[in-house]
Amino acid sequence: MTSEIIRHTLSNGLQVLLKEIHSAPLVSSWIWYRVGSRDEATGKTGISHWTEHMQFKGTPEFPATILDKAISRDGGTWNAFTYLDWTTYFETMPSGKHELALRLEADRMVNSLVDEQEVASERTVIISEREGHENDPLFRLGEAVQQTAFRVHPYHHEVIGDMADLHSMTREDLYRHYRSFYVPNNAVLAVAGDFSAKELAVRIEELFGAIAAGPDPTRLARPEPPQQGEVRLTVEGPGETTYVQVAYRFPPASHADFFPLTVLDSLLAGPSNLNMFGGGISNKTSRLYRALVDKELSVSVSGGSTASIDPFLYTFTITVHPESSPEKVIRALDDEIDRVRAELVSAGEVARAIKQARALFAYGSENITNQAFWLGYAEMFASYDWFLSYLDRLAEVQPVDILRVADQYFRPQARVVGTYLPSSAAEHDPTT
Repeated sequence: MTSEIIRHTLSNGLQVLLKEIHSAPLVSSWIWYRVGSRDEATGKTGISHWTEHMQFKGTPEFPATILDKAISRDGGTWNAFTYLDWTTYFETMPSGKHELALRLEADRMVNSLVDEQEVASERTVIISEREGHENDPLFRLGEAVQQTAFRVHPYHHEVIGDMADLHSMTREDLYRHYRSFYVPNNAVLAVAGDFSAKELAVRIEELFGAIAAGPDPTRLARPEPPQQGEVRLTVEGPGETTYVQVAYRFPPASHADFFPLTVLDSLLAGPSNLNMFGGGISNKTSRLYRALVDKELSVSVSGGSTASIDPFLYTFTITVHPESSPEKVIRALDDEIDRVRAELVSAGEVARAIKQARALFAYGSENITNQAFWLGYAEMFASYDWFLSYLDRLAEVQPVDILRVADQYFRPQARVVGTYLPSSAAEHDPTT
């Protein structure tokens, strides 16, 4: 994997990262804005995601009716995503056709239409999306766990926002959010693929250089206070399946402990993928699979966190076996957590966990779209150097590091334990 990139910043503050890859005739362009649910105050939750939707309503130069056709006609794909700390838009195009993507993103950085009627129409779409999520037991449980874990920090709410805010936000709210955060000095443009970096840098200057910088966006500064004891909660709802989620405090990706905790994740639950576009690998050799699934206490178990700016959560998600119970599952989970907090893991088991985590990371970094993704994504919470050093940092992890971080972060006093009970089961459970 080559590390040669061209990095520069335009006079208006736009960060540009370019990486030539000539293995396939493709170019993937990503523009990242440093805005997500972390930047949303009470009353405006979900506004970043809604603003993302409005970027597909077109501009005077690129009306909504031609956007999809223009990308598809040239053989490209495009999409957008909003998350905790960022919003991103990407287009992967055949080489030679990639200027369309750059022209589109330069245009909608400034000229997106936020029409009153389109806002009303999209309100219906997003409320329907939220209602659809509420039919998913794991969304219901995950939201309850997240809201309980964060009382102060804006990580408290889901990216889609709270229903009350989706009903009350106005066109003026959305337009103000767009104009505040969609400025070049709050953005990173990352392009990887089959192009001449020297020529592309000139064209990027022509397209983006004249866009005026804006005031630096105001950030919410609401650090979460330490949790003073374990919290347990129960969510009831439709369905036939019982779930358990157990969430522990997790450091930001820029913290040195992120790497031994990533190895611990691989050891306990199987490696989780930081790349939204990567796949997964089997976790059947993980400790929790053997302790829970093989012993028919659960149907499945997974674990994972995300690379975030501020401390977030590491969450185990467990599907309870029909012949088991949440209490048995939590007891078995605790036994495995207690083991890694008290006993030094063997060097061989650590090496195997590192190998699996490295393999998954490499798999999720190989094609052109994934490489372009990482080029900008790593800048959202650290820098591209974080990506380049990731495999080496994992390889440095030793058994003593696993013991230390397990004891420090996987303490029962700083976790939230959530159980989802189907309504029919809850009606017959004397403990509820």
